[in-house]
Amino acid sequence: MTLKTGDKLPDIELHLTGDRSTSLSEFSGKPLVLYFYPKASTPGCTQEGLDFSEAINKFRRQSCRILGASRDSLKAQENFKAKQGFPFDLVSDPDETLCQAFEVIKMKNMYGKKVRGIERSTFLIDASGTLQREWRGVKVKGHVEEVLDAVKALARD
Repeated sequence: MTLKTGDKLPDIELHLTGDRSTSLSEFSGKPLVLYFYPKASTPGCTQEGLDFSEAINKFRRQSCRILGASRDSLKAQENFKAKQGFPFDLVSDPDETLCQAFEVIKMKNMYGKKVRGIERSTFLIDASGTLQREWRGVKVKGHVEEVLDAVKALARD
């Protein structure tokens, strides 16, 4: 299944930091920013999480929630969240169910080798659970501001 802008999200089970199980549908009722990053505790992923953390109150003023997701183990996600003090939950998706639904797994070049990995991507889901915006191949610098602008525009619609 390929999700496209305007599609309703499938109800996928999520394993969140705090060792909580939930599903995507539990996040309906308010906008949600779901961002995927390649690997916990790496420089770009840390910066992206810190950027979202720094802007958390601006997102909250729009009643918007944030979730970060990667293929890392729950333990790695717990450590990453605790070390960086992220004020939002992280999703552990080692079986790639969530990653595959959003088609963020790509072949990438790493030190001259082809490897399967997450392409840094962000998705904006509205309060009814409909995919409104997507950003793929994200560059960290300035990204959070662009996402926040889209959340504000969604609130005006």
